[in-house]
Amino acid sequence: MDKNNLELYIHMPFCVKKCEYCDFLSFPADTNTQIKYVHALLNEIRFYGEKMRGFRVSTIYIGGGTPSWLEPELVTAVMDQIYKSFQVYEDAEISIECNPGTVTAAKLQAYRRAGINRLSIGLQSTNNTELKTLGRIHTYEQFLKTYELARNEGFTNINVDLMSGLPRQSAESFADTLQRVIRLKPEHISAYSLIIEKGTPFYEKYKFDMVRQEAGMQTELLPTEEDTYKMLKLTQVVLAKAGYGRYEISNYAKPGYECRHNIGYWTRENYLGLGLGAASLVDNVRYSNTRELDEYTAICHDLTILPPEAFAPEDGMAAPERNWFGSNLHTEASVVSRKSQMEEFMFLGLRMTDGIARDEFEHNFGMPIEAAYVQVLPELQAQGLIEKREGRIYLTDRGMDVANYVMAQFLL
Repeated sequence: MDKNNLELYIHMPFCVKKCEYCDFLSFPADTNTQIKYVHALLNEIRFYGEKMRGFRVSTIYIGGGTPSWLEPELVTAVMDQIYKSFQVYEDAEISIECNPGTVTAAKLQAYRRAGINRLSIGLQSTNNTELKTLGRIHTYEQFLKTYELARNEGFTNINVDLMSGLPRQSAESFADTLQRVIRLKPEHISAYSLIIEKGTPFYEKYKFDMVRQEAGMQTELLPTEEDTYKMLKLTQVVLAKAGYGRYEISNYAKPGYECRHNIGYWTRENYLGLGLGAASLVDNVRYSNTRELDEYTAICHDLTILPPEAFAPEDGMAAPERNWFGSNLHTEASVVSRKSQMEEFMFLGLRMTDGIARDEFEHNFGMPIEAAYVQVLPELQAQGLIEKREGRIYLTDRGMDVANYVMAQFLL
């Protein structure tokens, strides 16, 4: 891992309407609020660009919310400021999230001129009834128009997001979604199972059905546990047959189109989060921006670095290994302990089908991986959940199916 490599995440928290299942930091806002926010964001970009001159940016990801809802001039202003403030590699992967129904040819042209070279389109389903259940603002037909526009404007790296395990969704309807998307030949497909989070409308609607599902009982509205498993295996088989390699639990790509930004996250590269509520990990220090919009826009006009002591709990905090970027914008700044670094190395790295390298673990932590996990590794191997091969440790297919259980075993 190059210690001077940096990934940027830019958070645009605004959306037309919050989806029923969404627990991300996002909300509707008028144009004036969006403009005020972007002006504050530009100040934050300038501030950290000045402080982080020794880093070079390899990937940029503009997420939300719905970044494609904003006027293209606002997105262009953000990209221009990034290029002015940071050293960005010529071949940097630069992604923006788009929702069908918010994309125009003019926006796509502006993205291309600004250097954006990858689109992530949130489709979720090709079934309009399922889209309505999710609270999406678009139809499948609008997605098709968006996808065609993107190809016509020259985008050659497109991801499509899909979801399985939706209310009243069957394995047959999900199979239809997969086939329709495959025919379009996107370079990347992210296929997630629905997770119902507390605090969302979905939780209130389906919390009792969720309990039944987890208990393996017959459900009323949600697919049964058996049906969700069928959809998971269907995803793997259908996408593999179509030439998509599974490189992470929920992500599939044509060769050479794996998402570099996500891989950096799973391999614990330095990443800087800019914008409301954004999180960062730089030199094993974790930072979190304020989640209050008015506070964010105010502080960004008077940013200053604060000493580690300003964030230390009563029992103190370990000194940063290298750099320190804690500011008055952060609600949290804490050094990741060696124990937590080991845990993250394991359960983030094992999400990828390439697994983790044993010599990299030893290089990072000064001890063989077998010494850190004396009992865990043999037990998981005996259960057929991991395998060791050519200096690496991987999840087996069975291990991928119960990944949450496997990851929990690596907590020290």
